[in-house]
Amino acid sequence: MLHDWLIPDWPAPARVRALCTTRSGGVSAGPYESLNLGDHVGDAPVAVQGNRRVLQQAVGARPVFLQQIHGWQVALLDAQTPDGTPADACMTAKAGVACTIMVADCLPVLFTNRHGSAVAAAHAGWCGLAGEGGCGVLDSVLASFMALAHMRHALAASEVIAWLGPCIGPERFEVGPEVKAAFEAHDPQAAQSFKSRSGGKWLADLAGLARRRLQAMGVTSIHGNDGSAPWCTVSNPSRFFSHRRDTRSLGASGRFAACVWLA
Repeated sequence: MLHDWLIPDWPAPARVRALCTTRSGGVSAGPYESLNLGDHVGDAPVAVQGNRRVLQQAVGARPVFLQQIHGWQVALLDAQTPDGTPADACMTAKAGVACTIMVADCLPVLFTNRHGSAVAAAHAGWCGLAGEGGCGVLDSVLASFMALAHMRHALAASEVIAWLGPCIGPERFEVGPEVKAAFEAHDPQAAQSFKSRSGGKWLADLAGLARRRLQAMGVTSIHGNDGSAPWCTVSNPSRFFSHRRDTRSLGASGRFAACVWLA
């Protein structure tokens, strides 16, 4: 793999492949330096196309780029699925396409199962993670993913394997009381993932909230982001894009991506 890209350390079957890009390895300039994969952030289209070719060559399959809308819709991918499909999660049991999530502070979550019969990916910002009525993007993707995987193997939540990628860290994610209330409405104990700040603000542990939601659904094999500083997009400007950091200081930010696919 290129430069300092992340390769998930998780007990996935051999036919399941995954990676998470960083800023390294592309051709974009300015605030998008260098491997910006987002075509909606103001970068030169020719640079984004070149960067996406770099990713596809590394993956050896076609990354499908969604139109992420901070919701909880799940797209089923095959060779004909077009880029720009509106969804915040995707899954497939087909080889040749890679479930791909773009982020720059939100949390990417990758899924497979112990049989390696399917893979899935989710874009978990706070709004999509909290959802409505206690059902958010992780709930939606897990239910759909288990149904798809069950077509080949009987599947329980305990057989699902999840990997949490880089996101804004618990010391940098300042939110208002409405965010805390959205999580506590479904899970009062979610208050443990928030720390009080002055002015009625809170620091939220986005990766910790995702772990809580997955554990509540019976997923026990959860890997990756543990909330420590190396995983924080805001605190590592040379490695990760950050919408909060870069837009304030540079006027724009690129996007990196997490991918999972079947070889």
